[in-house]
Amino acid sequence: MRFTRDESIEFFKEHNKEEMYFRHALAVEAAMRHFARVYGEDEELWARSGLLHDIDWETTRSTEAGHPVKGGEMLREKGYEEEIVRAELAHGWEFSGVEPISRMEKTLYAIDELTGFVTAVALVRPSKSLSDLEVKSVKKKWKDKAFAKGVSREVIERGVELMGEPLEWLVENTIEALRPVESEIGLGNR
Repeated sequence: MRFTRDESIEFFKEHNKEEMYFRHALAVEAAMRHFARVYGEDEELWARSGLLHDIDWETTRSTEAGHPVKGGEMLREKGYEEEIVRAELAHGWEFSGVEPISRMEKTLYAIDELTGFVTAVALVRPSKSLSDLEVKSVKKKWKDKAFAKGVSREVIERGVELMGEPLEWLVENTIEALRPVESEIGLGNR
């Protein structure tokens, strides 16, 4: 059964009330849509996987409490496509045991943390915008281990390896993917 974007947003908001979680979901949705377009894949399917990848986060708030396994159960129970359920589980494969195999799963695994890192870099810029953000600025912050400590660079690097794409390419495409939604995710001149 295919759910619309509005139905998926409603489902997400039933389980996540905090705005920052919704903004992250929108960022990952935009990135997944972009990468689906780059790879010639199903944009709606990929976008839904990005939007819903943390459906259980506000309930579980940690892998120790069951994320992303609980999310996979929620999506399956609601009737989402098995591809979306697998992507949910695979984006936290170290905890779910479901290794990313498909291109969609590998991409979600890589860009989940990367969207957070790119957003964090934009937030410390004077413009607080993606419009003037360049890959070299992201790479500079990447080297600063004190910056955005909550973002796992190891997960991103593992995702880059799984995808078989250079980190710079992934960063560049993630910036490009997020630019059209920057105001929705709390960046730019709001």
